[in-house]
Amino acid sequence: MSAPIRLNRFKQAMQIVYGPFEAVTTDQLAEWHPPGNSGGHRGRYLWTDAFGVLNFLTLYKETSDVKYLTLAQALIDAVHAVLGSTRDGKSRLPRATDENPCAGGLRIGKMDGGGLDGDGQYHHYLTIWMFALNRTSVASGQAKYNDQAVALARAIHPHFFDDIHSPSPKMYWKIDMDMSRPIVASEGNVDALDGYIVFSLVAAAANDPQCLAAEIANYQRVIDRKGRHVVSHDMLDLGMSLWLAQWGPPSNTSAQQLGARCMEVFDDLVSTGLLEGNLHRRLAFRDFGAVLGLRCYLAEHSKYDLQIQQLIETWERMMKSQPEDLEAINQVMYAAALNPGAFRKGYLAPERRAEMDLGATVSAGFPRIPKIG
Repeated sequence: MSAPIRLNRFKQAMQIVYGPFEAVTTDQLAEWHPPGNSGGHRGRYLWTDAFGVLNFLTLYKETSDVKYLTLAQALIDAVHAVLGSTRDGKSRLPRATDENPCAGGLRIGKMDGGGLDGDGQYHHYLTIWMFALNRTSVASGQAKYNDQAVALARAIHPHFFDDIHSPSPKMYWKIDMDMSRPIVASEGNVDALDGYIVFSLVAAAANDPQCLAAEIANYQRVIDRKGRHVVSHDMLDLGMSLWLAQWGPPSNTSAQQLGARCMEVFDDLVSTGLLEGNLHRRLAFRDFGAVLGLRCYLAEHSKYDLQIQQLIETWERMMKSQPEDLEAINQVMYAAALNPGAFRKGYLAPERRAEMDLGATVSAGFPRIPKIG
């Protein structure tokens, strides 16, 4: 697929979710508000819109058109206004203010208000939003977005931990909208590693690189307790593990081991034919997550190019068979699979190093990275 065709399809997918922004003129930019098409409550869904922000940043980098940076910033404001507020929209979440919209965390954006599958706060949604804020700060040069990521990190962190001060704390996968209690007490497979990497990136961009040192150390203890990171055959989990593995410096053997284990799992999926099977029982966005991770972790051209392209082309044919309520998440993750751009290490700018010392590298599964870069 040529670069112009890829860019055109990228824009088409994004406009399915965020409207005909290509027609927005410079004079209209200040009045642009993202339409409520993200598949969530009151039109916003945190995971989908995090990908939306990052995809706009990719368009900004690819085209040098500041319009796309402005669209990303407008989407951030919309998410903070809706998902940083109660479901009725009458007030900010507890502890949040207009000046600090992330101090109460951010809702998922589920359509249902209660129950195990209802609204609340997911750790992995919050960290991908922190990453989007951090990348917006990198792209724009405006510290306020990374400051918001720091505020969000500090606000949500203790509420996802059980016995946080113990030598071997545990984490919750999902908490209530007001962060008052856990809803799902089990741990997400990638959550501790995800928190460790994203918090480290956010801290590296802050005025004080030690600002999240205590929180990062808490994730380290969870990683130490769990030991070797389990690489799942779930395509999205596999892709996000690869996305995280790219952030390890070449000298970090644990990062290299994690990436190698992920590729072994992908090789197994290819060799057993699982990539071609059960398409009607699979979800497109999960496969796009695997493609994103592969493209972030691997060199631009690798021996996996054929499998990656086949996955994309298969879902280009099959996407219309997916549930209608998944269209938004499918489209933004399809765009990111076409060009992971802003998800890639060093894509927007050279990475800043985190001046922290969290101990020596160990082989359990990508903990203890003294520096990001």
